[in-house]
Amino acid sequence: MRTEGGRGDGKIHAGRALPPPFKGLGLGRVPVPAGSPGGTAPLTPGPGEAGNQLPLGFGRIVSLLKSAGCVFAEDEATLLLAADSSPAQLSLNVQRRIEGVPLEHILGWAEFAGGRIAVEPGVFVPRRRTELLVNQALDLLSGGVLEVPPDGVLAAPPVVVDLCCGSGAVGTAILRRAPYVELHAADIEPAALRCAWRNLEPLGGHVHWGDLFSALPPALLGRVAVLAVNAPYVPTQAIRTMPPEARLYEPAVSLDGGPDGLDFHRRVAAGGIHWLAPHGHLLIETSDRQSGRTSDIMAAAGFAVRTVRSDEVDGTVVVGRRPAITDIQGATKALHGKRPNSNGPAP
Repeated sequence: MRTEGGRGDGKIHAGRALPPPFKGLGLGRVPVPAGSPGGTAPLTPGPGEAGNQLPLGFGRIVSLLKSAGCVFAEDEATLLLAADSSPAQLSLNVQRRIEGVPLEHILGWAEFAGGRIAVEPGVFVPRRRTELLVNQALDLLSGGVLEVPPDGVLAAPPVVVDLCCGSGAVGTAILRRAPYVELHAADIEPAALRCAWRNLEPLGGHVHWGDLFSALPPALLGRVAVLAVNAPYVPTQAIRTMPPEARLYEPAVSLDGGPDGLDFHRRVAAGGIHWLAPHGHLLIETSDRQSGRTSDIMAAAGFAVRTVRSDEVDGTVVVGRRPAITDIQGATKALHGKRPNSNGPAP
């Protein structure tokens, strides 16, 4: 049972039946032979080698991480040593990091927007650039994004949706700074949703499973004040050029945005305008390179658009304001009739 406008009920709500079984997408180790590029000898001894294993102190861990190409070896060594683990587990964690497993998957959390976000193997790791999406959403909320009644009192808390939520990082960061909102998060990846539930449920967020808007409760239609979207936007052919940490350890569904990377932006722009309240806003994270085309897509759907760029976090967000109700139908038809062309490269 859902609780309207208040704390979540601790369950994951499905736009349709949950896929069985509802379990994580754990990834096994990827062996790297000793002597291979970026490889190193195993940290755990084999039979008869117990006396040859060196203790894993800070200096040795840094050396091993540097030899594997870790740019921030000192910082990573500090985090690995600080984790509550036995010497054997520490050895395994260092080995996994050398093999290329994302540090966040090893630690079980990622730092984001001034706090920690629970993540696990097989789940997209939130990037610092997405903090711009959070900040833009909070700016809109603090500035007022709904039509205010004559008496100046809103009948209900503003509704915020974190669509394609992954681990729920965006929604969590928003709720930590704006606990008064009614926050809904949705994704299609079961492992990601488990993390989203862990992050959002203690804060009162509602988590839903399904494909884009099909996951959302129908009662939200026309009520959303801020729709924040970090959908996949990497062109399919560009995924192979991404760092191994992403293309080997994060699900392709969280990266692949179609031939030009903008398939989800088209779907979100066309559908999102119907879910927004009057003066509601759609915020889509994109790359600096793709921002012009994302803007065109949103404008074709009828949004009044502007682009926000932060060099500090290397983030780009296109912000669209919902038009008058009478303009929506024609704009949506125009979007489906003519889609912007693509020029390609990945963000």
